[in-house]
Amino acid sequence: MSVVADSGAAPEVVIGVDIGTTSTKAVAYDTRGTQLAAHSAGYPLDEPQPGYAEQDPQQIFDAVLTALRATVADLDRPVAGLSLSGAMHSLIGLDADGNPLTTSITWADSRSSRQAERLRAVPSGLALHRRTGTPVHPMSPLPKLLWFAEQEPRLFERVAHWVGIKDWVLLRLCGTLVTDHSLASATGLFDIHRLDWDTEALAIASITAEQLPRLVSTTTVLPGLTARAAAATGLPQRTPVVVGAGDGPLANLGLGAVHPGVVACSIGTSGAMRVMVERPGVDPLGGVFCYALTEDRWVVGGAINNGGVVLRWAGDALAPDLGAHSEKELTALAARAPVGSGGLIMLPYLLSERAPNWSALPRGAYVGLTHGHRREHLIRAALEGVCQQLALVLASVRAAGNEVHEVRASGGFARSGLWRQMLADTLGMPVSFPTGPEGSSFGAALLGMQALGLISSIDVAADLVHIEETIRPDAAAAATYASLLPLFAELFDALVPTFTSLRRLAPGLPPEPHPAPPPT
Repeated sequence: MSVVADSGAAPEVVIGVDIGTTSTKAVAYDTRGTQLAAHSAGYPLDEPQPGYAEQDPQQIFDAVLTALRATVADLDRPVAGLSLSGAMHSLIGLDADGNPLTTSITWADSRSSRQAERLRAVPSGLALHRRTGTPVHPMSPLPKLLWFAEQEPRLFERVAHWVGIKDWVLLRLCGTLVTDHSLASATGLFDIHRLDWDTEALAIASITAEQLPRLVSTTTVLPGLTARAAAATGLPQRTPVVVGAGDGPLANLGLGAVHPGVVACSIGTSGAMRVMVERPGVDPLGGVFCYALTEDRWVVGGAINNGGVVLRWAGDALAPDLGAHSEKELTALAARAPVGSGGLIMLPYLLSERAPNWSALPRGAYVGLTHGHRREHLIRAALEGVCQQLALVLASVRAAGNEVHEVRASGGFARSGLWRQMLADTLGMPVSFPTGPEGSSFGAALLGMQALGLISSIDVAADLVHIEETIRPDAAAAATYASLLPLFAELFDALVPTFTSLRRLAPGLPPEPHPAPPPT
């Protein structure tokens, strides 16, 4: 399989624009996979009250322009096109002229927890998950829309269009209001089997299909930029713009995890585990999501809220004496404790949790604490808890009928040799670490190259991504973690009544919604 469509031509350049939760990266790649230039621009995640996690759409668009302009300025050759990656599950209400009436409500926003719980409690909740591929959880736009209808009815009536952040950026860049199948599949409003908006989900949300962007494939090419966007980025107005996809599926592509059986695992602030499949579907119990990449490529998996944030919490709460830059010292301290932390288990649900239970109820907990445990045991148990949660996600991926024979991992955790080995031991299988950290932007660029006819297929990703190191599990450690995993899994169900009581008693949580009958 050739990588460059015309092997006699100089490799052309596509910029992958990754609109993330805290920054936008614009990274230029040629068709050989070489990174030529990269810039990023950040923006805050605002939390004005408990449960809220929102952003200013204009700040994000300005960051897109800033990152693009700097990257274009560093290039010494023409740009064949742009291709976008976007953070999933965001929601913005627009007026009829395309101006935001709301902030950008992010995946981390949990204000709609009670709406999600109410919807999950009825039989249609799991049916919705199976049709739409999106778990009924406050991360997704469906419960968020319920929250707006119940808590902000006047604002809700004024909204002409409900969009995601990448949709709005494309509207500002190109003057066209569209959403791709990938981001649509993460809304809870899209039937992944029919590739169309789900009638029942729209009725539950009290919106119409006309209030949502026009659906297009992820490889759709928009003809160019607006005059204002071209001037702001330094690109020709005729520059093609590939609509692109969600950052999760594109991260798989950027890691070269494009074939069935190859799982992409990432641990940054949060974490995720995804495998690419050829047909959409979720497991019978609804433990995984299913999001689109292209018409014949989907990702099945699960995301967790608590990844590197758990290590940072451990540093602040258990070892403040190590200072602000204590990651290396923390993991060295954890390494002094034995595998299994001397029988201590931590449920690392500091920010609630997503997969595989998809509930906003859980809290963090240590179980098995004794007089003999010291802070090294508590820190190690926290890291082990993150890995055990990912092992539960992997089990759900397999329960959905997917064979897994390879794991490729990325993220900030990979800087720690202890955490690398711990992940392989907990999963009980080798874990490979590719070179290059820019998974979603590279995935966006590759998808753009295919859409523009510059590469024969996104399958070339498997050849362009190089493995830096493969960690194999230690047999004894893997056996210990395998014996602890059922106990770890049982604790969630055992503590649900406690989680429920704590939520009712704890101050500072999002307010109860106005009474409304549960959807059927």
